[in-house]
Amino acid sequence: MKKSMTLIGVILFAAIFFLSCDNKKTNTNSDLTSQENRLNSEQALRAANDSLYAALNAMFTGNLEPMISVWSHSDFVTQMSPFGGRLTGWEAVRADFKKVADMKLGGKIACQEMHMHAGAAMGYTICIEEGENMNPEGEPVKVSHRATNIFHLENGQWKLVHHHTDISYQLEDAYEDLKNE
Repeated sequence: MKKSMTLIGVILFAAIFFLSCDNKKTNTNSDLTSQENRLNSEQALRAANDSLYAALNAMFTGNLEPMISVWSHSDFVTQMSPFGGRLTGWEAVRADFKKVADMKLGGKIACQEMHMHAGAAMGYTICIEEGENMNPEGEPVKVSHRATNIFHLENGQWKLVHHHTDISYQLEDAYEDLKNE
């Protein structure tokens, strides 16, 4: 009887030990998968943010198409641009981009000192937008302001739903006519 109780105890202990080892192995695999998913999501968000800045630079030459492709076209998108104000809804945001594209600001803006976070369905980047545009007389206007970009997953792709920058008094002064429209 004692031997059978001891044998049952050893078998029970071995079963618990092996089950816990298998569970740890499963958790480790799950942790690795979770890390891989997070890294893939961060990589995709970084690529979407890079596409945004390439689209901005294309817009400065008058090409609006890349900007149209990086944004969500929903009614809840918002923009607070360096010219001030707040726009809500894709149609309003797109119309503003059309005005900026028509201005052909020239120059180039880059996202510097970027920080990002990618969640399951939403992510954001913050950075300093640095570079220069040209005023109507063709003279460079230095640009340096903080920016926040919020993305959400739409059909498996990160799409921009909010862009917010500090007001750029340099650009406002250079493009006085934009403020009056």
